[in-house]
Amino acid sequence: MILLKCKSQIKAVLRFSHNSLKLKLEKTPRILICPLNWGLGHATRVVPIIHEIIQLKYDVIIAADGIALDFLKQEFPSVKVIQFKSYQVKYSKKSNQVFKMFFLLLRLIYWTIKEHIVLKKLIAHEKVNVVISDNRFGLWNKSIYTIFITHQLRVIFPGILKLFEPAYQYLLKKIIEQYNECWIPDFNGKVNLSGQLSHLKKTYPNTYFIGPLSRFSNKSNNNSIEFEYDFLFILSGPEPQRSIFESICIQSVKNSKQRIALVRGINTDSNKTENTNITFFGMLNSNNLLELIQRSEYIVCRSGYSSVMDLVALKKRAILIPTPGQTEQEYLAKYLDESALFPFQKQNDFSIENAIKKLNTFSTTPDLTYENYLIHRIVLLDKIFEKGNKKKCS
Repeated sequence: MILLKCKSQIKAVLRFSHNSLKLKLEKTPRILICPLNWGLGHATRVVPIIHEIIQLKYDVIIAADGIALDFLKQEFPSVKVIQFKSYQVKYSKKSNQVFKMFFLLLRLIYWTIKEHIVLKKLIAHEKVNVVISDNRFGLWNKSIYTIFITHQLRVIFPGILKLFEPAYQYLLKKIIEQYNECWIPDFNGKVNLSGQLSHLKKTYPNTYFIGPLSRFSNKSNNNSIEFEYDFLFILSGPEPQRSIFESICIQSVKNSKQRIALVRGINTDSNKTENTNITFFGMLNSNNLLELIQRSEYIVCRSGYSSVMDLVALKKRAILIPTPGQTEQEYLAKYLDESALFPFQKQNDFSIENAIKKLNTFSTTPDLTYENYLIHRIVLLDKIFEKGNKKKCS
């Protein structure tokens, strides 16, 4: 009777689809965290997940590459890290990227297969029980519990490539179905941050809205701090657009009377240099970046989803600059502007004067309170481990 009740509860809560799954546990459950290395966004939003898992005293392994790995090593110096290469993307200098996107899709398929094979070896070598993957398509495995994180159940294609949207949506659906759970870092309701990207008419059965994921979730914007800077520019994303945007920002403010801080988002020899009215920083850890955000009146940054979640968590006023040709960021910037949360400007039209005018039309800070369902999902994961001595948990 107790066993039947246990099975019924787990079915209702997890809608667990792999009836033959066995959790092969060591003394301490081991969880592999694998963010995609496209800028810092995917790495920053797994920070609260890692903190919660460490609180449960589970073993955590971080598997990533590039600046995502550098950032997470800086955030969690005592956590084991593994070099695990992910597919790379470069955005062209021109905003029209139709042909580049087509070849990118072919590379995605190749990398999905490749990382799926590599994961099998990692599971065997590291004795992993759970994999949490942020937008890495190939990290599912039938022998363990796997979780996929994304805010894009729908991907917007540019130009003529819109013809491929239905086929891609079908492929994405099939990939997500391979995972035990899909976590969506957004509100589940009319007031949300991702709009049509994750709020479909019909969602997949294994998806869960867990609330926004921000490395600043448990922080607050300290309004008592006196502003040292008028504007803080936070640069991120793939090259060459990161460098192009940096040049535009510097050109726009170099003769301005505004006090400017600029976070380059890359590793540099010096982590702080000053040039007239601009103070440059390299790559900052979360605590140092938080302090800098609090000491700045306004933020200028990309409309990447992770940046948006950070701004909402801190209730900070900002102007968003989407990466040209990156349809997700272009959609988010327009959607959030129309939702009266954040104004946006196109990169090629950016100027500090126009930014000030835009910000003045948005008189309030974004104030969205929400319950964090991440803890709820991880606690349920904990219950799976507690039942791990049973042959099946379905």
